[in-house]
Amino acid sequence: MNATILVVDDDGDTRAMLAAFLRAQGSEPVLAADGLEALALLEGTVPDLILLDAVMPGLDGFETCRRLKADPRAAGAPVIFMTGLSDTDHVVMGLGAGGVDYITKPLVLDELSARIRVHLDNARKARSALTGLESVGARLFTCDARGRIAWTTPPAHELLSAMTPESRRAFDDWLADGAREAAAITLGQAGDRYLVTPLGQAGAGEALFRIAASSEGSEAEVLRRHFTLTPREADVLLWTARGKSNKDMSDILNISARTVNKHLEQIFIKIGVENRASAAAVATRALYAP
Repeated sequence: MNATILVVDDDGDTRAMLAAFLRAQGSEPVLAADGLEALALLEGTVPDLILLDAVMPGLDGFETCRRLKADPRAAGAPVIFMTGLSDTDHVVMGLGAGGVDYITKPLVLDELSARIRVHLDNARKARSALTGLESVGARLFTCDARGRIAWTTPPAHELLSAMTPESRRAFDDWLADGAREAAAITLGQAGDRYLVTPLGQAGAGEALFRIAASSEGSEAEVLRRHFTLTPREADVLLWTARGKSNKDMSDILNISARTVNKHLEQIFIKIGVENRASAAAVATRALYAP
């Protein structure tokens, strides 16, 4: 499997058995007898996957998982819980703490091997995709189900790091909201507004977001400059992008429906489209593209 796998278990025999098994599979095991030792090992180890005993004295596996996931060096590593407990409450606790899978003891090594392969493959695909995104300079980040940021592109990191404490609290509250619909949020130090949009799943238990400069309150001016439109044409294009009919725009802009239609004819020529749907799509990209 050619991976670095962190094994956290208070039972010495289990650690020895897993170490031998993982080496035979082509992986490099790193062993910890408890949660605190696992956290300390991150100073010199970046694990590709973590096998974590759920029930340990002191820092239990669930809290250990939360702390591991809060550390950027381990945030992207899938966590497979190992325990003799199989009731629903403990399964939910493990997944809620950031785990991606759950296997009960006594361990069935063939089953464990299959699960390790699946989760390593998924994690590598996710990392490969995110590495590609880093290279294009977009402002992107991922966060887990609890709203904790796990990964950012450098431009996103720079912006988020410059937030005022008040803005950061509001941003963290938004991330912790499970709905996470697109929202205009104040980021950085200058009080600028940015549109933060969810883009879907980035990997096991993580959601991907894009940050783009918000045109909130100045959309028509953005469209005017982008497409070299007259101010009135920009207004018509904006309301077209918002799904308004000619009659609606006539009422909103206090012009006749015939004049709205004439503006649309000129807009279609200037932006190179043939219909309202295409015009709306082009305008939306101009307003919200990163």
